[in-house]
Amino acid sequence: MHTPRKRFGQNFLVDDSIVHAIVNAIHPQASDIVVEIGPGLGALTRPLLERLPHLHAVELDRDIVARLQRTWPAERLSVHGGDALKFDFSALGHDLRIVGNLPYNISTPLLFHLMAFAEHIRDMTFMLQKEVVERMVAAPSTPDYGRLSIMLQRRFHLEWLLDVPPAAFNPPPKVDSAVVRLIPKTPAEIVPLDEALFARVVAAAFSQRRKTLKNTLGSLLKSGDLAALGIDAGKRAENLAVADYEAITRHLAGQDRAA
Repeated sequence: MHTPRKRFGQNFLVDDSIVHAIVNAIHPQASDIVVEIGPGLGALTRPLLERLPHLHAVELDRDIVARLQRTWPAERLSVHGGDALKFDFSALGHDLRIVGNLPYNISTPLLFHLMAFAEHIRDMTFMLQKEVVERMVAAPSTPDYGRLSIMLQRRFHLEWLLDVPPAAFNPPPKVDSAVVRLIPKTPAEIVPLDEALFARVVAAAFSQRRKTLKNTLGSLLKSGDLAALGIDAGKRAENLAVADYEAITRHLAGQDRAA
């Protein structure tokens, strides 16, 4: 029997009806390249392998890696032992379908890591803390809207699929969970800009959430720049849409070229 490890954020999914709802939402086809992050005791792995000839799995816990390798032969399940936060997903090919019940303690940094591989990904279906999903799909001028919302919404279409109660897990987490799908936007849907600069602008704007843009972006923009873009400097970071942050970034990049 495997004892869930707190340091790995392990809460194992044990509710069959939820498992089948997730697998049905993924709707895997035999030709798909599917990658499961954090397979744990195989709650999703098993039904996925009932529909797939082969599955990739990325798992940090060495005891679980050994258990998975004992349960399925390598031609059915390729287990990549290691940290998903450092894993090179592009090594597994293109048109990847990434799934998993993500460890809640690393979910946000993992989403940022996966963003770098968007061009290799067809879609991602994840179980996450409900609070994180609320932040991912939040609209401007709502309490949940923030850096995570903007960074993900710029690059992905997001779809909230279902809610999952704590009782579906062992041990039950102290929070509710939800399943969300992320589909990378096509290049034609994404405004081309300096991604690093965009990330810097968004991080600066939300560095002091209660302050106005005049304060938080003061080190990046001259007075009058926001007004020239049609943005009220008295607004807060949470009041701007993704397109506003894109406009600020393009403006700054233009200034850099002019400098």
